[in-house]
Amino acid sequence: MSELLDLVVAERRQETADVVSLLLRRPDGAPLPAWEPGAHVDLVLPDNLERQYSLCGGDARSWRIAVLRQRQGRGGSAYVHGDLGSGARVHARGPRNHFRLEAATSYRFVAGGIGITPILPMLNAAAGEWSLYYGGRSHQSMAFTEELTARHPTDRIRLCEGPLDLPEYLAGLRPGELVYACGPESLLAAVEAIVPPEVLRTERFIATRADSAGDTPFEVELARSGRTLTVPADQSILATLQRAGVEVLYSCTEGTCGTCETEVVAGRVDHRDSVLTAQERACNDTLMVCVSRAKEGRLTLDL
Repeated sequence: MSELLDLVVAERRQETADVVSLLLRRPDGAPLPAWEPGAHVDLVLPDNLERQYSLCGGDARSWRIAVLRQRQGRGGSAYVHGDLGSGARVHARGPRNHFRLEAATSYRFVAGGIGITPILPMLNAAAGEWSLYYGGRSHQSMAFTEELTARHPTDRIRLCEGPLDLPEYLAGLRPGELVYACGPESLLAAVEAIVPPEVLRTERFIATRADSAGDTPFEVELARSGRTLTVPADQSILATLQRAGVEVLYSCTEGTCGTCETEVVAGRVDHRDSVLTAQERACNDTLMVCVSRAKEGRLTLDL
């Protein structure tokens, strides 16, 4: 299980009416674990709340995150907005990264609303040509617009109030070009309808739902212990492991955070997460035990 870090809110900024950014440091100022663009951390909050937030900045001794107030959420954003002021203490795990910036000849970035957060450090790290198309309900609701235009050439950045013209922006993709997109599910679905999966990288905040009507029981063999467990049709691998007393690190239970990623030793996986790319799924070497299942028969996991 990854180390639980004790951090302090070194700075809090109100970026928009509904977005607050926090600069997190160790109380003694010591270095934090290194990270790359696309990474996120888990905030471990009171009342068994654990939430994932993309790193949108920082340095060797600080992490910056930004949190949207989710008025219909499950309590995490309300706690951050209401209780984590400057000087407050908070626990965190990470970082982890399933949205890495891969080498490419050029990039097109698409961000919707709070989906700008993992994209921000990518713009600083991207080598060569890139452009950003960033939209929100209104200009007032879009965080970091002043920072974007101050740090980067304005001819690379398109800010849009309202729906994005994705067919126009994503037309004529060149060989070696990659598209990175993060935002609401409707935006990602629209991007996926245009961009070939082999050149698209996405990060989701909400799980995609798989049809579970035809689910059947299957077996999971634990390679390290030699135990074999039966996963019922109406339960996840994670729930079965927990019932058997097997400790596995997990968080979202929806296949969006990547916390419970586990190595597959043998067997074919029915991937149901929103983390792995099509290429990573085809490798069949890891799965998210909170949502994924066996395609048939048995899975052997490195547990």
